[in-house]
Amino acid sequence: MNLCSPSVVRRLMEEEGISFRKDFGQNFLIDPFVPERIAASCADRSDMLVLEIGPGIGCLTQQLAERFERVLAIEIDRGLIPVLGKTLAEYDHVRVVNADVMEVDLPALIAEEAGGREVAVCANLPYYITTPILMRLLECGVRFSSITVMVQNEVASRLAAKPGASDYGAITAVIGYYGTVKKLFTVSPGCFMPAPKVSSAVIRIDLYREPLYQPKDEAFFLRVIRAAFGMRRKTLVNALGALGEGYSKELLSEAVLACGFPATVRGERLSTEDFVHLSDYLWEHKA
Repeated sequence: MNLCSPSVVRRLMEEEGISFRKDFGQNFLIDPFVPERIAASCADRSDMLVLEIGPGIGCLTQQLAERFERVLAIEIDRGLIPVLGKTLAEYDHVRVVNADVMEVDLPALIAEEAGGREVAVCANLPYYITTPILMRLLECGVRFSSITVMVQNEVASRLAAKPGASDYGAITAVIGYYGTVKKLFTVSPGCFMPAPKVSSAVIRIDLYREPLYQPKDEAFFLRVIRAAFGMRRKTLVNALGALGEGYSKELLSEAVLACGFPATVRGERLSTEDFVHLSDYLWEHKA
């Protein structure tokens, strides 16, 4: 069954009496080359469990099932579950769960399926909830080997940006704490049905097997990053004023200088490692 054929997609949805859900950000791939390339890019070994988020009607799921020992797909739209029952019927190593990835117990669910296998993530993420899902995956406690996702092209550029670039932001610095990001390829709107108004891109985050950075207090480190980018036009010293009582302007200037930057620097100049050093200094010297 060609799940990238617009006529097949329409027929499957008509048979179940369902339509595209804008509230779930549904845009189904209709270019077969794209899901093939995404699946081929998401992991380097076949003996893995791959977690897919939002399988839709299963075009990417099929490609994952052809390549990996186990596939766990989480679909929030209950109307698509009968469709997936048809399109994935031949794959007994694929499990589809009707759940919200933001609420389901991911560690427990993955533990049931992994059987000691390494776990990778592969997904075509809804644009409206890209960052929350990524942070959910990074913070859930599961040690994924990699996370390969298709996102809005502008977001992909931001996630893969280097310090000092105009699109480097808080999410870039935070993800750099967990792993390295590479932008793999772009996808045009015409590859989807319905076609979105913007281009997409596929990125892969290769997660550190062991922590590369160890801030003295992780929650405070993340708080410093959020404060640094809370008001981008301000200097880092002024932006960090949002940290509140105990962090005087003198201390903030001293901390920035101790990290090797002038007091006039803005947050986008600092790498993830720089933010670790900065947060550690502030943690140790708080009034």
